[in-house]
Amino acid sequence: MASPSTGRTAALSLELSRAHQDLRRRLADLRTNLGGPRRPDADDGRLLTHCLAFCTALTNHHQGEDTGLFAQLLRERPDLAPTIAKLVEDHGFITHILTRVRDLADQAAAGAVPGAAPGADPEAIGRELDGLAAIMDSHFAYEERAIGAALDAGVSDDGWSEPVLRFGTPSSPAP
Repeated sequence: MASPSTGRTAALSLELSRAHQDLRRRLADLRTNLGGPRRPDADDGRLLTHCLAFCTALTNHHQGEDTGLFAQLLRERPDLAPTIAKLVEDHGFITHILTRVRDLADQAAAGAVPGAAPGADPEAIGRELDGLAAIMDSHFAYEERAIGAALDAGVSDDGWSEPVLRFGTPSSPAP
């Protein structure tokens, strides 16, 4: 079904699902790169870069939903107010975890500087990312079920779709 405001032929719910899959993949890549034994010469600055890139992509996605998509849905579909309130509440929980991940990645990078105090344990970051993955899966599944039909019916796009559906190309970690 085409969106009335853009004429796109792809279903908006499918585009949202694809965006969520991209975020899941990015998180899985980040978690994979945390795994395995740490070399003494490991570049924890690279870890920080990848954590921050992922955290920024997810934060931008949720901010785009909160201020763009959800605001538009509330104007067009006020009956979705309780659902949208739950989704925004989830975003708050996820933001808290992302803040913890950023802090731990900062600590890990600071500990990689010669003469600095030891940084955060990558396993601590991994545990936070595991919790984040569980919450994201539940949140994304609920969001897709709860607002998918409204999206496919057509939602005016005043620019909300760019931060919600597209995040740019993630940088790949070096081998």
